[in-house]
Amino acid sequence: MRGTRQLFLGNEWVDPRGADTIEVIAPHTEQPVARVPAPGPADVDRAVAAARAAVDAGPWPRLDPAERVALVRRLAELYAPRVEEIAALISTEMGAPLTFSRSAHARLPGAMIRAFADVAAAYPWTESRPGFLGSEVLVCKRPVGVIGAIVPWNMPMFLSVAKLIPALLAGCAVVLKPAPETPLDAALLAELIEQLELPPGVVSVLPGDRALGRYLVSHPGIDKVSFTGSTAAGREVAEVCGAALRRVGLELGGKSAAVVLDDADPADFAAGIRVAGLMNSGQACVAQTRILLPRSRYGEYVDALASMLKKLVVGDPFDEATQIGPMVSRRQQQRVRGYIEHGRREGARLLLGGTELPNGVRRGWYVRPTLFVDVDNAMRIAQEEIFGPVLSVVPYDDEEHAVKLADATEYGLSGSVWTPDLDHGLAVARRMRTGTVGLNQPYSMDPFAPFGGVKNSGLGREFGPEGLDGFLDTTSISVRPAP
Repeated sequence: MRGTRQLFLGNEWVDPRGADTIEVIAPHTEQPVARVPAPGPADVDRAVAAARAAVDAGPWPRLDPAERVALVRRLAELYAPRVEEIAALISTEMGAPLTFSRSAHARLPGAMIRAFADVAAAYPWTESRPGFLGSEVLVCKRPVGVIGAIVPWNMPMFLSVAKLIPALLAGCAVVLKPAPETPLDAALLAELIEQLELPPGVVSVLPGDRALGRYLVSHPGIDKVSFTGSTAAGREVAEVCGAALRRVGLELGGKSAAVVLDDADPADFAAGIRVAGLMNSGQACVAQTRILLPRSRYGEYVDALASMLKKLVVGDPFDEATQIGPMVSRRQQQRVRGYIEHGRREGARLLLGGTELPNGVRRGWYVRPTLFVDVDNAMRIAQEEIFGPVLSVVPYDDEEHAVKLADATEYGLSGSVWTPDLDHGLAVARRMRTGTVGLNQPYSMDPFAPFGGVKNSGLGREFGPEGLDGFLDTTSISVRPAP
């Protein structure tokens, strides 16, 4: 596997201004697998200048929306034959099990591209309303302008598509900054975009670190920042954008609660938590890592969780049997292990797992699937986003107590309710203060429905017509016939 020697800047491959590079390390082997250019501020300046020219004087924002929809549908056609290649790239660069990479990291983004095109095709770009004062009012949508889009390493292709495609459909130009851990799938996406022959300047892809991200966020040529990452970093982004009165969308952290009602089937619930809590080896902002269990059946549900965790296959991401892969980096591995040690010190009972390497694993940035029980909801392991395969079980007394515990966190990104009684489950879900809830499943990020959080989990919504709204300005035109 090899990296690229050039940057995709303004829809073309160009030499970087500097000589620095990013070395891509495989989390499973801890060995370098590729090298790509590390862009600097001068490259950002070039990308933003090209994007500004595209929106200020180019044809892209002035196309009929149907033309942009057609180009995005063409991108979906180009994407489909590359799914296996994309899955392998992502499993290599960030360690996700190949089975998960195929479904969530590769196939799902391709389906999302098509779905976003469908949303845009049905979108009301201009709406006529009878005005209160007697005039007809035309409500018109127009592109925001130049978008600085920053995505993390945990769902690199999925999140790149989630920002890039709606922005393009809206008529914006985009400077996309992937994380330095995952530049390879982003380079492949750039290759596909190149084949669309978009007008000059519309898309740039500049992988880089936090310093590059800060420079992009603060750049005076940016009209909106769309950011996915930690809540701490999101606060910094919001502060810069607030000072500049720049539009911003933030999809931040979570500490989601799975509320298990006392009529849930133990085996079914535990199988669901395997996905809801441990997807992507636990490296997911929507992961249901706080498990709220009724005291009336506490032991039964804990036994079901423990049985599920004991059966998990941990190891080589390219082994089709693997369910839990390595953490993305040594730093992330040490961070997760630190939380496990802290949970022990706080007094939670470590039922399974710990800080040792999993059985049979001799190298790689792995963490044992870990289960803490008898957790107090105020403990750090129940309140802070660990971003690894660590579950915390919190007992509750009654339904009122369960909802209170679910909401007793600074976050509000996702949640789930587990019960065979759908009406009862919906009633509980409606009481939870969170942006998304799954009933007997993790919330599936549906491209037709808005996704985002409340409280410290973010600002704004992605996906669906609401996600398209985020890349559009609204102009109202009052029309009175000439006398």
